Amino acid sequence: MRILYVEDATFLAEAVKHNLEKQGFTVDLANNGKDGLENALSDIYDCVVLDIMLPKLSGTDILKRMREKKVQTPVIMLSALSEVETKISHLDHGADDYLAKPFKTAELVARIKALIRRPKNIDISDITYSDLVLDKTNAILNGEQLTAKEVEIITEFMKSPDTLISKEHLLAKIWGEDGFGEDNYIESYISRIRKLLKKIHSKARIVTIRGLGYKLTSK
Repeated sequence: MRILYVEDATFLAEAVKHNLEKQGFTVDLANNGKDGLENALSDIYDCVVLDIMLPKLSGTDILKRMREKKVQTPVIMLSALSEVETKISHLDHGADDYLAKPFKTAELVARIKALIRRPKNIDISDITYSDLVLDKTNAILNGEQLTAKEVEIITEFMKSPDTLISKEHLLAKIWGEDGFGEDNYIESYISRIRKLLKKIHSKARIVTIRGLGYKLTSK
């Protein structure tokens, strides 16, 4: 798997490159936005990791140009900026994930692997996984009525089964500004969905990956 890592802090970039290569990734570095954009538009990468604050061209502009050019490579944004508006803005512009600095390389590796495995561009009314059938139009899962937020959450899981999904991603994508930082929102809904899966005797279950997030699995 080939990763493009765009970061102007040379020491950090080299350290992350070293750790990613230990995990079996091939990593190309770019230390400014102009080179980062040129590499990203080549569309040869499995994932692009972009710092927001870059010389010559920002990570935000790189992301916008990629999506304008129909390059659908998964993108993880990096930034010391933790404001919800920043996160929502980049998700709206086509980012797939957002990781705040400082971060642990293990978390970055987990996020990259999750994105690479994640099915892309799924937009259908009915979604199936294992013994689950979600009717998004009528908000029904295996005969059980769901709330709008439950539909959004279970959709995220069923589109990407056996894939790590972070709390941060769910909060930013589903609740946006109103729900950011309220972990109890996620925990409450996850608990309700787990009870529903048990009620319908599904083989699927949502497991917690401590410190990272959740994933839906039937294994």
